[in-house]
Amino acid sequence: MAYRKQLTRLKAPYLKRILLDPGRVEDWEKYPWNLPLFRGREFELEFTAPITIIVGENGTGKSTLLEAIGALAGYDEAGGGKGYMPVDHSRAIDKSGAALADNFRCHWLPKVTAGWFFRAESFYSVARYLDEAARESGGTPPDFLSWSHGEGFIRFFEERCRRQGIYILDEPESALSPSRQIELLKMLRRMDQSGTAQVIMATHSPLLMACPGARLFRISRFGLEPADFRDTDHFRMLRDFSNDPDGFLAEALYEDEA
Repeated sequence: MAYRKQLTRLKAPYLKRILLDPGRVEDWEKYPWNLPLFRGREFELEFTAPITIIVGENGTGKSTLLEAIGALAGYDEAGGGKGYMPVDHSRAIDKSGAALADNFRCHWLPKVTAGWFFRAESFYSVARYLDEAARESGGTPPDFLSWSHGEGFIRFFEERCRRQGIYILDEPESALSPSRQIELLKMLRRMDQSGTAQVIMATHSPLLMACPGARLFRISRFGLEPADFRDTDHFRMLRDFSNDPDGFLAEALYEDEA
């Protein structure tokens, strides 16, 4: 993977810290302020490694937190590159990511916000947007959607993650087989070794959680806390299934009938 001209000689991470300004919160009982993330009515996340991984069950606020970080870096909440608006949000009901960003303070050194905000759920819209933008400018459309979903994802990552910047990845494993996840893991390792890329990723994949050198945080009922991937429910469940598939399924599928 060849990297383009650098914007600074300083190494990643560039976004050093985000923290909540509690004085700006109007109602702690409303979403997203009632999430476990804000237990104790405070929140601070420090980035000390080029790759930061956030894990937690659905509904704990992972994607909302990434939306807020994307907004702080100047990205549209649906994802894409700087200045892209692949989705019309004018009639959107949920704008919790933007609400978080409005109540966060962030510290950069230096403020390198070039990069990409990838969201699996909006990949189709972003890919179509890129094709249309290329046609309008007289260029050749990248046509990521002509490939299989997994191949399109990997090709997209390979082409878009080559310059210095910040890369926000929301559940990138969604359309990737285990072997494709290993390809992405190799790419993340190269990005880490380059020293020019900061990655902030939310994932359910134990394979991606095991990224060497990454710092992992787990969202639990106690808030956001550092963790080892081996201590996550995701890894433990996969390990238990691998060790005894029949016993695992018997317990998981029929425990309510006992």
